[in-house]
Amino acid sequence: MAEIHTQESLAQVNEEQMPVPKHKLHGWKHFAGLYAGEHVAATEFVIGATFVALGASTIDIIIGLLIGNLLAMCSWWLLTAPIAVETRLSLYNYLYKITGRSMTKLYNWANVVIFSVISAAMITVSSTAVRFLFDIPAQLNWYPNSWMFVAIVLAVGTVVVLVAMYGFSTVADFSKICAPWLFVIFLSGSFALFPALSEQVIGSTTLSSWGDFMTIGDSSVWTGVAANGEPGIGLLEVIGFAWAANSITHFGLIDMAIFRFAKKKSYGLFSGVGMFFGHYLAWISAGIMGAGAAVLIKTSIANLDPGDVAYHALGLTGFVIVIIAGWTTANANLYRAGLAAQSIFVNHSRRKTTAVVGVVTVIIACFPFVFTQMLPLLTYAGLLVVPVGGIVFAEHKLFPKLGLTRYWARYQNLTTSVPAIAAWALALIFGFGLNALDVMSFYYLFIPTWIFTIVVYTLLAKKYGADRNYEKEIALEEKQDAEIEKFQAAQAAKEVPYVQDHSQVSKILHAISWISLAVVTVFATRVMFFSPDMMTYEANKADFELYCFIGTIIYFVTAYWALQREKSLNADNANSLN
Repeated sequence: MAEIHTQESLAQVNEEQMPVPKHKLHGWKHFAGLYAGEHVAATEFVIGATFVALGASTIDIIIGLLIGNLLAMCSWWLLTAPIAVETRLSLYNYLYKITGRSMTKLYNWANVVIFSVISAAMITVSSTAVRFLFDIPAQLNWYPNSWMFVAIVLAVGTVVVLVAMYGFSTVADFSKICAPWLFVIFLSGSFALFPALSEQVIGSTTLSSWGDFMTIGDSSVWTGVAANGEPGIGLLEVIGFAWAANSITHFGLIDMAIFRFAKKKSYGLFSGVGMFFGHYLAWISAGIMGAGAAVLIKTSIANLDPGDVAYHALGLTGFVIVIIAGWTTANANLYRAGLAAQSIFVNHSRRKTTAVVGVVTVIIACFPFVFTQMLPLLTYAGLLVVPVGGIVFAEHKLFPKLGLTRYWARYQNLTTSVPAIAAWALALIFGFGLNALDVMSFYYLFIPTWIFTIVVYTLLAKKYGADRNYEKEIALEEKQDAEIEKFQAAQAAKEVPYVQDHSQVSKILHAISWISLAVVTVFATRVMFFSPDMMTYEANKADFELYCFIGTIIYFVTAYWALQREKSLNADNANSLN
């Protein structure tokens, strides 16, 4: 183990490499808002419509998504949050502490690929809204069939890359205020199209019972028959995907980066805000919107892209939601990809690595398969990185109980952990082998792969010296931790406290922003429940589209204005104290 840092040398260490200090921890509202913002996004349009195309039934969607998202929430709560709170480190830094430089570089390469592809998919989704304005055909093949669409992707992608390079903090702030609006718009979109579905199936624009909803769902949305005419996926597949969709972040432990700031391990439960508002209600709403749009323009949902669906559900607001939701998601993931690349090419700046990764990402985005194949892409991405989560779980949780030593590779000054690399490689062979043999639904492959990794890594680590005596090294580690805690306590004394803006102007701005969302909800409810015939429905829907767009503009102007006032207040406060 290297010589410990002194108080003076700690000042030169990047704070990301140290545990999060106590004075920077957040309360539960932070995590509830963060997960709501991240998991009500552009991907919900794609995934919600995909469940329709895959032929899930209504009851399977209602029950399966409930169970699957509950399992996902519990995974964050019981796996990710405890390790994050106990270590106060991001996965990247904790992995380096456990496995050394070589394994961390391999993992960062995997993250470059994964986050670049996800970012590319979101650029493509945003472009589907822009292409609608230029009357370019929907891009439904794996390759682009219009040079104009390619030009739009290049233009949208260039903006995304530049913002990720130079202005990500602004996008991050903007994303925080998107969550309430996104949820209202998703729900309102389903309300706006459901009467059209109802008219087609039961001959009435209004529902008289829950049975009517189920009948409409089974007949025109989640029919149990896939787009190719074959029987669709069942309950277990729906549960599996809802659980596996974010296996990268919970079983794969990437969200240690988020929960290292949590005051309590129980804050992992607030991932449920994103799961049930985003991955439950938003997926269901997106499915209804997709089916409703298909009814209005008399086509199959397989022939629609997110731009089509959003426009027919929401009018002009549809362009806004697809562009904003895709843009904010793409920027966040491209920023992650750039960070991962910078940790590989340490002699280059984050901006430069983000630019290079961004160019590749934009090229990938020109090929629509990246968003049409979101379900398998997310599942296979999880399968790729979940073994790394298994390695960390084994070392952190199981080693102390088995008489093995945490950080044994670090104590041996190893730059390459053979057990970690071998366990990861064997796990990938095992997981993708199970998939090739079709032993089980690929949505669940992350579970046996995770368990396999834990067993293999534990056995190999013991063979390579994890069971040796490291008392001297452990004592040095504890001494270093004490030095870091002392250093952070001194830093906390200099910290400028964050000030909430309670001015009358800001209160009025917040009130107006929430009222604008309430108005949108009222008009959507009017379409859904007070449209006794198609003539009234069409008039109500036209009113809704108008006031939804006006409400959207008012919401973002007032909410962002209030956010900027609070940031300015804190900037002024910091300047006055310095």
